Amino acid sequence: MLKRYEALMLAVPEITQDEIRNIQSQLDDLVRKVKGTTVSFERWGKYKLAYPVKRNDYGVYLLMRFEADDYTNLLKDIDTNLKIKLNNVVMRSMISDLPMDASLVYQRPKSLEEGNSTGESSSFLKDKKVEGLISAVKSSKKVEAKPEAQEATEQVKEEKAEKASADADKEPTA
Repeated sequence: MLKRYEALMLAVPEITQDEIRNIQSQLDDLVRKVKGTTVSFERWGKYKLAYPVKRNDYGVYLLMRFEADDYTNLLKDIDTNLKIKLNNVVMRSMISDLPMDASLVYQRPKSLEEGNSTGESSSFLKDKKVEGLISAVKSSKKVEAKPEAQEATEQVKEEKAEKASADADKEPTA
């Protein structure tokens, strides 16, 4: 029975076109070995990551879709190839199955190369709305001292006063 899969890969931001073609050819060879077909191979583009991955704040997403009958060893081979042979270029990868009747169209945000380098935050900053945000944050950070903390502070003050008066009593007078 024919099944459809997709492999989503996160590559290092410095990846070259030659390295992308190398990844594509290696994965395509694995699919053809089991008499499968590659439906598509797309470079989605460079994106800022939510958190650093292998010390990179940015990454290039690649998406490969393929169909195969004999998929038992194919998925393991692709996963092994991505994690061992291509580990210096591919930081993360994920393979998932797709329903045969599902649409192959994705709604994705524009990549950095497509002009979304600053995103929505730039209009926020340009409109100078950040000043109101900063004052709101400052006012929300004013915190009342807890009663336990006030008691501890008063106790320390009292101890210092007692020590100072005891030291004054010990000093000889002339």
